[in-house]
Amino acid sequence: MAISYKPLWHLLVEREMNKEDLKRAANITSNIVSRMNKNSYVNLGSLEKICLALDCRIEDVIEVVRGD
Repeated sequence: MAISYKPLWHLLVEREMNKEDLKRAANITSNIVSRMNKNSYVNLGSLEKICLALDCRIEDVIEVVRGD
């Protein structure tokens, strides 16, 4: 299984935001955004900041993708 941040990217498009806007709104680093681009691990504290900044649920940010 793997984590995908595809829901977050769709949410940003819906809100007409880019990744730089996300960084500023959630007070996260470029490194965190880069890790999310690669579907790599991001700590729960960073995900919490994103959810609070975007006023959304965790399900709006990540999804679990089953591997083969």
